[in-house]
Amino acid sequence: MTRRLTLRRRLVFGIVALLALVTVLIGVFSVFALQGFLVGRLDAQLTAATGRSQEAFEGRPNDDFGGRPPAGEVLALPGQGAGTLAGLVASNQLTTAAVLDQSGVPISLDATQLASLGTVQPGAAPVTVDLGGTLGQYRVIMQKTSASGVSLLIGLPLSEVQAIVLRLTLLIAVIGILGVAAAAIAGAVVVRLALRPLERVASTATRVAELPLDRGEVALAERVPAQDADPGTEVGQVGAALNTLLEHVASALTARQASENKVRTFVADASHELRTPLASIRGYAELTRRGRHELPDDVVHAIGRVESESVRMTALVEDLLLLARLDEGAAIEGGTVDLTRLVIDALSDARAAGPDHVWQLELPDEAVQVHGDQPRLHQVVANLLANARTHTPAGTVVTAALIRGDGWVTIEVRDTGPGIDPALTPTIFERFVRGDGSRSRAAGSTGLGLAIVTAVVEAHGGRAEVESAPGSTVFRIILPIGEIA
Repeated sequence: MTRRLTLRRRLVFGIVALLALVTVLIGVFSVFALQGFLVGRLDAQLTAATGRSQEAFEGRPNDDFGGRPPAGEVLALPGQGAGTLAGLVASNQLTTAAVLDQSGVPISLDATQLASLGTVQPGAAPVTVDLGGTLGQYRVIMQKTSASGVSLLIGLPLSEVQAIVLRLTLLIAVIGILGVAAAAIAGAVVVRLALRPLERVASTATRVAELPLDRGEVALAERVPAQDADPGTEVGQVGAALNTLLEHVASALTARQASENKVRTFVADASHELRTPLASIRGYAELTRRGRHELPDDVVHAIGRVESESVRMTALVEDLLLLARLDEGAAIEGGTVDLTRLVIDALSDARAAGPDHVWQLELPDEAVQVHGDQPRLHQVVANLLANARTHTPAGTVVTAALIRGDGWVTIEVRDTGPGIDPALTPTIFERFVRGDGSRSRAAGSTGLGLAIVTAVVEAHGGRAEVESAPGSTVFRIILPIGEIA
């Protein structure tokens, strides 16, 4: 996948590209303008030189140009400087042409160069003729003289014009490259400074995204700074919109928390109030069952069912009350907990409750102790072992392991059962979530056991994890060792 350019890079590249284009356009225009100016000035010089040479040529006495003038005759004309080309055209044919060197000595042209000059027409504007070799290009003009059928051809070299244009081109190229490079650096700095408010807005959004907004009471105090929330700027509009969004989210979270608090209060109050009548129901049922009265078998069975269901409902109420208290942030009773002894006792209880399973124990050589609430931690391990016993078939190997790390201790409960449905794994620690299929509801579980596990573990500053695949399910409880009281 191609990585897209950041806004900062796109802005810098855009500035540099625009500046480079403007530099090229200015350079091209400047070069062509200078070249046109220099060529025009050279043409003016050429016209003036032709006029002077024509006057000198026509002032010569008794010249008869009915025939061919001698080669180099025209080079003796006054007013010609070094590098000047001069020639005579008689009867529309170039009869002689030469170029003056630095010492004024005429150098005759060869046949190819003469042929190139043959394209010049008398009376026309100056034209550019390429003589090749060391002479290069010339601006040439042809003017008729007073002599019948004779024209005077004068040319000036373009080498100086071309040298000036070349130097200007190189100068513009070097200055343009340096200027674009400097503009790129300056543009990167300017864009970075200009985007700092946007970075602060993004930083605020990132901090909000990292908050645990899905549960608990959230104090959403993050806001975009006032200087970055000015609606008069584009970034300020984004910052102001984000602040408005955060206000709405904060209001929604407050309303959600208030609703959750009401539900928790109701659950806690209802659970507390239900304990007394449930205890009464259980007591009267037990009293009736143990009485000396002769009761029909169906009545005895019904009383037994009332007693067992009251026990089950009492356990459910106790679980709900515990979760409600943990949700309210009830303090965990602190003390030194011997996890080694706790795991051994919990596994012994599980072995007695599930003799048809294979129970194994893995413990470190030294005892592991943590700071926490021993009854609650025992309930955590007991719930995990009961969960493995209840939702796996007979013969399943269940292993309870205790692993000590650097500042942490891990309790693992592993089984070789059929595993958990992958669709159920993300919500396995939520309340009233019960497995189906391989982990059936035959035992009539309430779906609160794992919810109690994660609530108690989080109250101890730890976390609960699960990994499951066919033939291997691992529930992992990670607790901080902390300070032993």
